[in-house]
Amino acid sequence: MTRRQLSAAPTRRTVVKAAAATAVAAPVLAATSARAADGPAFLHGVASGDPLPDGILLWTRVTPTPDAVPGSGLGAPAGVVWEVAEDKAFTRVAARGTAVARAEADHTVKVDVRGLRPATTYWFRFAAAPGGTEGGQGVPSPVGRTRTAPAAGEAVPGIRFGVVSCANWEAGWFSPYRHLAARADLDAVLHLGDYIYEYASGSYPTQDTVVRPHAPLHEITTLADYRLRHATYKTDTDLQALHAAHPVIAIWDDHEFANDAWSGGAENHTPGTEGDWAARVAAAKQAYFEWMPVRASTAGTVYRRLSFGRLAELHLLDLRSFRSEQASIGSGKVDDPERSITGRAQLDWLKAGLAGSDAAWKLVGTSVMISPVAFGALPADLLGPIAELLGLPGGGLAVNVDQWDGYTDDRKELISHLRDRAVTNTVFLTGDIHMAWANDVPVKAATYPLSASAATEFVVTSVTSDNLDDILRVAPGTVSAVAATAVKAANRHVKWVDMDSHGYGVLDVTAERSQMDYYAVSDKTDRNATASWVRSYRTLSGTQKVERTDAPVR
Repeated sequence: MTRRQLSAAPTRRTVVKAAAATAVAAPVLAATSARAADGPAFLHGVASGDPLPDGILLWTRVTPTPDAVPGSGLGAPAGVVWEVAEDKAFTRVAARGTAVARAEADHTVKVDVRGLRPATTYWFRFAAAPGGTEGGQGVPSPVGRTRTAPAAGEAVPGIRFGVVSCANWEAGWFSPYRHLAARADLDAVLHLGDYIYEYASGSYPTQDTVVRPHAPLHEITTLADYRLRHATYKTDTDLQALHAAHPVIAIWDDHEFANDAWSGGAENHTPGTEGDWAARVAAAKQAYFEWMPVRASTAGTVYRRLSFGRLAELHLLDLRSFRSEQASIGSGKVDDPERSITGRAQLDWLKAGLAGSDAAWKLVGTSVMISPVAFGALPADLLGPIAELLGLPGGGLAVNVDQWDGYTDDRKELISHLRDRAVTNTVFLTGDIHMAWANDVPVKAATYPLSASAATEFVVTSVTSDNLDDILRVAPGTVSAVAATAVKAANRHVKWVDMDSHGYGVLDVTAERSQMDYYAVSDKTDRNATASWVRSYRTLSGTQKVERTDAPVR
């Protein structure tokens, strides 16, 4: 998601990194040391992820000694015992084992537990002891709740996911996570990227809108930096509550690395001052897999596939590791067949998976929007702010080249594949754009609705990251009302767009339909923000079109 400076706030090129890091990290590190003074401690919560019919991935981070702060590389090993039980009191233990938290992995622990029963709620916990010994009694962790996926081939009546993206620590409080954590009806939470942000403090959002400063203060580029940034986010109590309540299924977008990342660089990376891009990516990926309850798949990436009985198959994409560089302004390269957003291997994997799936619904987790959107019909006074929000290039080219719009040959191949192979009930689930959308995905946008729709797309807004009213410093529903009307008029496959809200989605899937309920929080800068339902859209089986429905799923 591209951002441009709207005021004279400090940028990554003007921050003195070393001094800044010490200044802003000190409170976080001091708190960590104080809370770990008496021995091992679990300061970053517990988490689970990537549910399988017979297993779940468990995660935690142990702070064994006061000096073992995240990213420091310091601290003795700690022996860890983990348990999974069928009840919160742990009287019916289903699995138990040991591990060691070591500095080499930033004292994080990941356990891939197998042998569990499908479609079952479990409780899990850890205990840590000093000295690297396995087993024995130790300091207990918080208790987490998780759930396995339905068995392969099972006729599942329904599944329900929370859906989130774009959570900037500095832009607000993570109350959407708290509201999702409070729900007992979710099978998992899908995080579609921008779980962390890489910027220096005060550069995005601008300094006068920082709700709480990042740690470290400087832009993150090294392994120690990325580790500390992940650790900082996981001190948030609402994020800890989310991870303790539900398994999380996550993919990355650009800010887990740097803004507008591609396979060979990023808009927010300057090799001359920030080092080698490959080294930065390697550091970011290592920290991500250490700190996230995610299974690494092919070649250390996040594209993978999860199944939920015969009802749904979830195809998760990595749209940063293999993509060609974004097209430059006026280059005419958005249609170049040699350029790719997925890379050849991943696109073939996706096509084969969609065509070969026997699931009723094919869900695709994509970090950036696949639906084509033209913004040229916007009035001149609105195109500038929309361009700021969406990262549109200047010079009047109203196309977001960081989305699938910048890689039209890949999109054409994928959409043609869905049409030619008669693949129905494909639903794209998307983040990145800091707005909520409900779209048909047309075969030919220019002639829609006279031409067919090949799929549908639900886009969720940001947890906290700036959207239109934040950028313009105006009341919600004012400027955006005009802009949304113009966008829908120029793009007839777009059924709804909300440019102002922050919040989350809840996707409910049955054999008859897939429905996205959109929720917004009252104020992202209010730690106790309330949440309310905004709208709901659904796609009925076999239609490949979205329609509004008048109530959320109860």
